[in-house]
Amino acid sequence: MAHPPERTIRIAGLPAVAALFKRDPDRILRFFYEEHMVPLVGEFCAYMARFRRPYRMVDTEELARIAGTMLHGGIVAVAEPRPIPPLDLGEAHQWAQSGQPLFILDGVSNSHNLGAIARTLAFFGFQNLVISDHPAQAGLSESAYRVAEGGLEYLQIRKATSLPEALKRLRRDYRVVGTALGRGVSMETLTQDPRPAAVVLGNEEDGLPTATLAACEAVVTLPGSGQVQSLNVSATAAILAYALRPRSDATRPTRRPNPPRGKSRGAGTPKSRPRKSA
Repeated sequence: MAHPPERTIRIAGLPAVAALFKRDPDRILRFFYEEHMVPLVGEFCAYMARFRRPYRMVDTEELARIAGTMLHGGIVAVAEPRPIPPLDLGEAHQWAQSGQPLFILDGVSNSHNLGAIARTLAFFGFQNLVISDHPAQAGLSESAYRVAEGGLEYLQIRKATSLPEALKRLRRDYRVVGTALGRGVSMETLTQDPRPAAVVLGNEEDGLPTATLAACEAVVTLPGSGQVQSLNVSATAAILAYALRPRSDATRPTRRPNPPRGKSRGAGTPKSRPRKSA
């Protein structure tokens, strides 16, 4: 039986809350903080007061109850969940025209890994992340927000259904590569194709599903010493993100533009709009 969607999400920790206020403050319904955070939350409180939304200082015990965890960093925003639109191939075509690689997660089940990957991608200046409809795939949970340290607010996130078919269609614009143990192409070859790379990362225990791997043009493997079997998926993502990080126009290889295909949906950060206090 499917669970109903969450009506609110609790976002904790100063980096995550600050990014939410900066990028998408209209989602914030209520705001709480401890006394030691007072010097840092003046602008946040002013925003909440302007739009007549509840906010107040609370003690440590009450904040832990509100946050649902002791790992709240002294500050919690209760917000509307962020919707994840479906992957639009016309939009992905436009992303590819910028020359920026794309990271795709298929069955990455640990929300901490999702948060760590989002933090890494935002750190290196990536703009887009795709997650699949794999039943094990983690979503935008409270723990993912906490570990991402604000990184999720800087990424456009889309969900791909029937990922193998979507990957086949993405191959016009991207070099689609999976990640797996064993023999694969070297990381260096990913930058030699005129298309940007679309890197697919799989489940922590089982790797990528067979159908997903079959839809990839190549498999990349990071060579190690052999002393341990593999890297954590977020560590793999960090290494690949550093190697493929967006470059300035002066250093980015030139690409032959493809003819436009499909209509790109508008992208960007939703604008704040006044809302009455609940």
